[in-house]
Amino acid sequence: MEYTTNELMCVSAAMRLKDGMNVAVGVGLPQMACFLAKFTHAPDLNMFYELGVYNPYPKDTGVGLADPRIWYGCEYYTGFLGALGEILAGGHVDVGFLGALQCDKYGNLNSSMLYRPDGGIRHFTGSGGAADIANLSRNVFLIMKHEKRKVCEAVDFITSVGAYKGGDSRKEKGIPASEGVTVFTNLCIMKTGAESGQLELLSLHPGATLGELRENTGCDLIIPQNYEITPEPDSKYLEVLRNVVDPKRIYIK
Repeated sequence: MEYTTNELMCVSAAMRLKDGMNVAVGVGLPQMACFLAKFTHAPDLNMFYELGVYNPYPKDTGVGLADPRIWYGCEYYTGFLGALGEILAGGHVDVGFLGALQCDKYGNLNSSMLYRPDGGIRHFTGSGGAADIANLSRNVFLIMKHEKRKVCEAVDFITSVGAYKGGDSRKEKGIPASEGVTVFTNLCIMKTGAESGQLELLSLHPGATLGELRENTGCDLIIPQNYEITPEPDSKYLEVLRNVVDPKRIYIK
């Protein structure tokens, strides 16, 4: 069964979301992966948006957190204070699922600004709740396109802290320890190592090569000898993703 790289990223991420997990999620592919997990193997997964919508069951695919279509059928609405101040800050979040403009070799994320070639600065939407989510979730998941300028040596601005500078540098800054940052791209799956804090290759996607991976990575990626090949998406998951989760193909195209 044929599939797009967005579908592969979405299914790969969904498979790592377990039943009963609490997930702070953003819109786009992270949201699609959460719904896919919830509608298949993880019906008791709990997902919430930073603005306080908890376990929604939307009838249509929304295009932003302020889109009320994605609030439909939610179990309850608590607001920012309840979502970030109680659920997240209370230590109840297993996975913070984010997007970003850049990710550096230590899993630090940038969603705030980029330097232009002429020396100017291009500003973007910024953190929202992403800084808090990365600081206080036990794990961080990230979906992004794999390019040299995106998977890089150093981000232009640290919006959300990953392993910071490796070692104990995160704890030394007073940020709670985490279990790492897992990055899902169109070429592979990577995760910050427990000891080095640097991105390590977990699995290479079908059809991708190490040469292609190195060519599109702007930092030294640790490639262990025992890396895996990412399993192809199960046809049942693709059917749910296409017919239930994102039938308009807004995100998975």
